[in-house]
Amino acid sequence: MTNKLKIAGAIGSAAIAAALLYAGKRTTDKNKPEQPGKIPSGEKPETD
Repeated sequence: MTNKLKIAGAIGSAAIAAALLYAGKRTTDKNKPEQPGKIPSGEKPETD
């Protein structure tokens, strides 16, 4: 292999790894429960 092919392979592998990490992070963020917002009236929330 020439040096150019080795470099291209390394860059391609790094790009694929980065894409997989990004996609994995996006799916885990969707599974997290959202925090409820503040109560608009200012009253304390009642718990059971």
